[in-house]
Amino acid sequence: MDIQKKKGIELLYFDGCPAWRNALAEFELALKSLGLSRGIDLVQIETDTEARVNRFVGSPTIRIEGEDLFPVDHTDYALGCRLYTTPEGMRGWPSTEMILAALAEQDLLHPGEAGADLRR
Repeated sequence: MDIQKKKGIELLYFDGCPAWRNALAEFELALKSLGLSRGIDLVQIETDTEARVNRFVGSPTIRIEGEDLFPVDHTDYALGCRLYTTPEGMRGWPSTEMILAALAEQDLLHPGEAGADLRR
């Protein structure tokens, strides 16, 4: 799988949790560190109904092709803030390092000689 070829890269959020802006910045930093300029689609969730329809586990959520970059066992879909366990402790967005590790774990990139080579 090659992140550069993925069509559905999304950040789901709702305005009640401003941490989504930090998640977007960290995701963009992660891509920049790989030499990529791939964008991410912002998907605003405004109601509990939209949360259920979109399987929204909290703001912010990063998905690639509909799959959560940080999967959780959670089926209570509603508007709410999401917490991430980071090296600095609990906070409302994943770090750049966590994003890079999740991309690698899900076989979306492969570390190479000059930063990172993309797979497939």
